[in-house]
Amino acid sequence: MSCLETIQNYGLRSLGYGERLLPKTDFTLCDQFTLIGSGMIWNIYFGVLALIFGFFAATAVAMAKSSHRWILRRPAEIFIFIFRGSPLFIQFFLAYETFVLLPKLGIDLNLGFVEITLETRMLTKAWLGALLVLFLNTTAYTAEIFYGALNSIPKGEIEAADAYGLTGWKKFRRVIFPTMLRLSWPAYTNEAIFLFHATTLVYFSGFPAWQQRGDALYYASYFADKTFNPFVPYPILAMYYVLLTFVVIGIYGAISKYLNRHLPQEARRKFQFRPQIIR
Repeated sequence: MSCLETIQNYGLRSLGYGERLLPKTDFTLCDQFTLIGSGMIWNIYFGVLALIFGFFAATAVAMAKSSHRWILRRPAEIFIFIFRGSPLFIQFFLAYETFVLLPKLGIDLNLGFVEITLETRMLTKAWLGALLVLFLNTTAYTAEIFYGALNSIPKGEIEAADAYGLTGWKKFRRVIFPTMLRLSWPAYTNEAIFLFHATTLVYFSGFPAWQQRGDALYYASYFADKTFNPFVPYPILAMYYVLLTFVVIGIYGAISKYLNRHLPQEARRKFQFRPQIIR
């Protein structure tokens, strides 16, 4: 089988397209590059959706934590403390066990005029359950980053907004939110990079791979077990993540330039990549 045929047969296997059976013998570099790259689709899926939904949720949580009303501030503080204070792997484990214990037939909601059945079995699937855990985790970390940025907004900008008569939503949209993003963007970029790296924990969590349609680490472990040589599949996996990191840095760097486009060139904050070694 040529490399082109391998790509055609296994390029989208993690999504259920192509060959159903994994290769058993005579593993080539093309086999490993193709299947591990196919599994990266799921890792990108987890990271992109968790970041998109987590961004908006984190903004709301950060605003709630900075509120003077305890009924908004206290739940936000508890949420951030729980998800930042516990390891992500433990969160995966506890979430999966909780989802398994939910009624298998779903939850019935009687709204009076209509009855809705919420299927909880989907939560035990990685595409939804693991995504939910990553979403909650990155929301907590991002909310703390945004909260720190909110407290660092120069008072002069707030006073200038008040002087122009900006209040409420208009003040938040035109002054507070853009400044918060500019101040928090370097730290948020590191959070985004870490989140993509953290998607590898889905393989070790309790969420099973359905019909051998796993993520990148699933296929890398498969080749390592079959060939008894971890020094080929795991470096391939690491290479994919390095390339993904460069993509994230490029995208977030371009957004950073856009956020600071109004500043003089010498006043713009240099974009720096500072990876988190321990979290």
